[in-house]
Amino acid sequence: MSPSHRPLEGITVISLEHAIAAPFCTRQLADLGARVIKIERPGVGDFARGYDSRVNGMSSHFVWTNRSKESLTLNLKDEEGRRIIDQLLQQADVLVQNLAPGAAAGLGLSAQALQARHPRLIVCDISGYGEDGPYRDKKAYDLLIQSEAGFLSVTGTPDDVVKAGCSIADIAAGMYAYSNILAALIKRGREGRDGRGSHIDLSMLESLAEWMSFPLYYAYQGASAPLRSGAEHATIYPYGPFSAGDGKTVMLGLQNEREWKVFCEQVLQDAALASDARFSSNARRHEHRDILRQLILDVFAGLSAEQVAARLDQAQIANARVNTMQELWQHPQLAARQRWTEVATPVGKVAALLPPGANDSYDYRMEAIPALGQHTESILSALGYEAGQIAALRERGAV
Repeated sequence: MSPSHRPLEGITVISLEHAIAAPFCTRQLADLGARVIKIERPGVGDFARGYDSRVNGMSSHFVWTNRSKESLTLNLKDEEGRRIIDQLLQQADVLVQNLAPGAAAGLGLSAQALQARHPRLIVCDISGYGEDGPYRDKKAYDLLIQSEAGFLSVTGTPDDVVKAGCSIADIAAGMYAYSNILAALIKRGREGRDGRGSHIDLSMLESLAEWMSFPLYYAYQGASAPLRSGAEHATIYPYGPFSAGDGKTVMLGLQNEREWKVFCEQVLQDAALASDARFSSNARRHEHRDILRQLILDVFAGLSAEQVAARLDQAQIANARVNTMQELWQHPQLAARQRWTEVATPVGKVAALLPPGANDSYDYRMEAIPALGQHTESILSALGYEAGQIAALRERGAV
């Protein structure tokens, strides 16, 4: 399959990015074939490079979000640095940035200034709270947005709020930035040679607020919000983790009355329980969940987790293992579907998941994770800089 068939082949993205939200967005653009030039601070780079050293000395966050990119070190406070980025933007389709509030505008890189010079450029500004409003200038990190968006209020146990185990606010923002950029590219393309770029004002708060979905509407017009219920579903029961006799945990979920009847008959092997008035609807099962939980645990105590899962599968009741990260690495479904590949890094190849969605018309771009400033010389040479000029720029800290 020819790489030229990738849908974003020929698209150039310049990214002033750090941490997760913008890098996750641009990595997905790179997966689809876009050329992504990652601008990093000379000598320092994206601070996510230093979050940890779990992947052969590299940061787990950085490895996840930065494959298939080119790294250009550039001091944007230097006059020549600003001239270089302007030359790059003349050839670019998209600029993505998630600098601190006001930082891009302070460098002359506001959407208004850029689109006056580059009318076809799509500018995507990712921030915590958006470009206006009373929270505009507040710094925002993933945990803080989880808190502001109400995610923490419905996640955890009755006694303790718990954050998501991954950077869910950053991921939400990165996903919406990605989809907004794709939409902007389609719009510009439909307008032909005269197509103009767009300005995308993307907020982490608004992204995660959208993902709050049913809890937000469950609390409609001042109604009480779903209670924190650990790994159990807040309003559907039985739906959550149950211990088996071997100490392992099985996750199961019932969605309707037909499944409840089958669950009683084939899994609990107590057909009479299906007609017990205390459990005759989801609302009643939720009301008497402590009693029902003990009845289920009493049955599961005589079975191993594997035996419980076998009964659930036989009854076609949804269930899952509570996997660790090591078990996810070894997941048989991912292996059977050949979802693992390798990407190059400055310290050798590492395993990488293919992006979700197998498309039969193209393959994903899965190229190297760059070292800091790895492509500085090649990018500047393409702009017409000679070796001596590049060395001089390095000497004064411009690149």
